[in-house]
Formats: sequence, structure tokens, C-alpha cells
Amino acid sequence: MQQEKAVNADKGVSGNLSGGIFTGKKALILGVANERSLGWAIARKLHEGGARLAFNYLGDALERRVRPLAESVGAELIHPCDVSDDAQIDAIFEQVAQKWGGLDILVHSVAFANREDLEGRFLNTSRDGFRVAMDISAYSLVATARRAEPLMKNGGTILTLSYYGAEKVVPNYNVMGVAKAALEASVRYLAYDLGPSKIRVNAISAGPVKTLAAAGIRNFRTMLAAAEEKTPLRENISAEDVGEMGAFLCGPGGLHVTGSTLYLDSGAHIMAV
Repeated sequence: MQQEKAVNADKGVSGNLSGGIFTGKKALILGVANERSLGWAIARKLHEGGARLAFNYLGDALERRVRPLAESVGAELIHPCDVSDDAQIDAIFEQVAQKWGGLDILVHSVAFANREDLEGRFLNTSRDGFRVAMDISAYSLVATARRAEPLMKNGGTILTLSYYGAEKVVPNYNVMGVAKAALEASVRYLAYDLGPSKIRVNAISAGPVKTLAAAGIRNFRTMLAAAEEKTPLRENISAEDVGEMGAFLCGPGGLHVTGSTLYLDSGAHIMAV
């Protein structure tokens, strides 16, 4: 009987860790576009762990995609926010403050570049195209982290998403690679600034995944096939894999991980070719 109770107790502990690890935690997810978004994969894992969620959307078209997803995980706040507009960033964080009084997790899954700047030569990137890519894909992390800091009164986690094009040349990634390099550098500087407040800042450098953003990259299917062939594990990753790593970094396992870009690419980043 005692042995049976011990077994049941162990199951209870395990169940609590897998099902309630984020119970009571408040998470704002920025940048979900549809069910294939990496931010959505992370949001689902946080929800499975008991987190309370808030989402943004950009415009009516994306609201029609985002709202049903957000409602399916019991989102407590669904608010418009264009991260290139400081007033809209202020508004959504004010809503978070009024609704919750604090914040534990910020997931930044935001990136954009003009389609014409993802084709041809990087050399031909326009000044405006460069500005737009850097503002939305990199500076928005800084802008949202600044608003998150006073709400993370007991520490917290800020997580963003990158890609290997930040380090090495990926044809047709162009200005987005430069923006991701700035994003990864921002992660390090933000981690230093926010460390005394016990706020951790990290990035996941994910391998290619079929998302709405990936659809804008020319020859993406070729990139996907090549990645599967040349990675040490001979397989691509999935959005669910990103969700798992995101949950790890936002949870107790990532307690002392900050300022880091973690690779989730089946080992692609170790290959010379």
C-alpha cells in the first residue's frame, strides 16, 4: 500500500510539472499571424502549462486569424498593436497593466521586410527597406522590453526568434539577415541591462519552418529540402519543436540562461557546407 501511494505521488508530481509549470504566469505573445506561427507554437505550450495569455494582432485581416486562435486557449486579452508605432505599444502594455497588474513572460515573434528586399542582391536594399526591416524586426524587441520591465516586478523572461542568416549568408534572406544580427546583439545588451531585475532575455535560432513569414523568402522550399539533406540529424524541425524549447527557456530549466541564442536546427549550424 505504501509503495502504491509512493508511485501515485510520483505521478502527481510529474503531472504537476508537465501540466502546471506556468500556472499563474502571465504571458504576452506578440506576432502570431496564424496557426503555423512559431509564436503560436510557444503560446500553446505555455497554455498547456497553465499560463494566462494575451495576444496582439495587426489590422482586421490578421485579427480574423488571430482572434479564434487566441480564444481557443482562453486568452484574457486580445489587442491591436503595430510594433512600429510607439503609441500602440504603449496602449497594449497599458492594457496588460490594467488587466493583470504585472507580466512574467514576453514572447517577441515579430519580423518583417519588404518582399523586394528579399530578392536579388542585398547591395540593392533601399534605405527605406533597410529602416523598415530593422525597426520592425529588431528595434521592436527593445521597445517592447522597455515597456515590459516595470511590469516584471518579480523578474521574468523575454524570448525572441532568430535564424542562422544572422551569422552566415543565406541567399535571398538579405536584409532580414542583417536585422536578425541586430536582434541577436540586442538580446545580449538587453540581458545585461535587465539582469539586475532578474529578467532573462534569450533568442531561439530556429531552422527553416513553413510559416507565413517564410513564404516571403524566394526559393524557400529549396532551402527546406537542402536543410533536411545536410543537417547531422537529416531532418528539419517543426513549429512544435520551437514551442518545446520556448517553454524550456521560459520555465525553471532556463532559470540561469540569459543573453543567449540557442540553436534549434538539427545541427545545421555546425556544418561548414
